[in-house]
Amino acid sequence: MDVKKSKTETTAVTRQVDLFYKSTGNIYESVAILSKRANQISLEMKEELNKKIAEFSSATDNLEEVFENREQIEIARYYERLPKPSLMAVQEFLTEQVYFRNPRKEQGNEF
Repeated sequence: MDVKKSKTETTAVTRQVDLFYKSTGNIYESVAILSKRANQISLEMKEELNKKIAEFSSATDNLEEVFENREQIEIARYYERLPKPSLMAVQEFLTEQVYFRNPRKEQGNEF
């Protein structure tokens, strides 16, 4: 995932409902797929942020250094400006960049 190259809106946008069940045939299945993908994106972003912040942490931080570390503040601001994981998941789903499958449909057991 490369969030820097993402062409996702940073705010919620009204969408046509029929676009969401076009590929699955079921709106609830589409929402479940979007939810799982948003969780994946969120975890990736959190791991990436933790790695970047870990570079600045030291075992002997004093109180003044914590409040004055500009690099950490800039990193935090960058991640705050990024689109939300749910919006990124919607964009990927609508542009058919998400791979998904339903094992129950493959076995012939639709529940």
